[in-house]
Amino acid sequence: MEFGVCILSIVPIRVEPSNKSEMVTQILFGELLSIIDEYKDWYKVRLEYDNYEGWVNKLQICEISQNEFQKLNSEENKVTLDLIQKIKNNSLNKSFSIVIGSNIPPLNNSTFKINDEEYYFDGAISGSNKQEKSKIIEYAQLFLNTPYLWGGRTPFGIDCSGFTQICYKLCGIKLMRDASQQASQGETINFISDATPGDLLFFDNEVGDIIHSGILLPDNKVIHASGKVKIDDIDHHGIFNYESQRYSHKLRLIKKII
Repeated sequence: MEFGVCILSIVPIRVEPSNKSEMVTQILFGELLSIIDEYKDWYKVRLEYDNYEGWVNKLQICEISQNEFQKLNSEENKVTLDLIQKIKNNSLNKSFSIVIGSNIPPLNNSTFKINDEEYYFDGAISGSNKQEKSKIIEYAQLFLNTPYLWGGRTPFGIDCSGFTQICYKLCGIKLMRDASQQASQGETINFISDATPGDLLFFDNEVGDIIHSGILLPDNKVIHASGKVKIDDIDHHGIFNYESQRYSHKLRLIKKII
């Protein structure tokens, strides 16, 4: 098996090996992947963070050895906390921007190496331990008004489960990629009155499939990505949107992860 790492800001992962194919997720700077198949100019990959699979253009990832993969995967990576921050490839003398939630290997005087290339980064990064539950809400509010984007995981565009995944990642907690997958994690809370801010909320459609997720806020509010990242009212029925004066999503499940 071959391996790779993302050394660009944001790279799309697609259903099929074509630039016209649907984007199902994104991989951020520093995130790792395994190469499981190949077709022309494309690799089928499995993302190390959440085991999600899809196709990526070969030009958009950096292939690495198994030793490099294991080194990067075993080290205690940090996560960037600035919405947008500059990073410099010292080896190429070029700077570019990366987004919140990117991976940074352990720093030595603000520098690190990936595949023998040296990078410089002095932005905000996460600590060594899992952060307090209240930080989930703080990070979630950074994304307010981010436009909805199917497969998105960034402040330039994000979907509902990409939003919950990144907010938890910033606190050192790993969630799976899709809402239906995330709903299998954690401890079930039976009543919304027993839930606490930062818990995950899941919503289903007419046939009972989990199709949406959000994060509980204080005062019976929910923050979620629907059209854009926004705050709505929540009760035991679901999400009530005052603009439309109707319930937009039917509550199915509450999960406590932390």
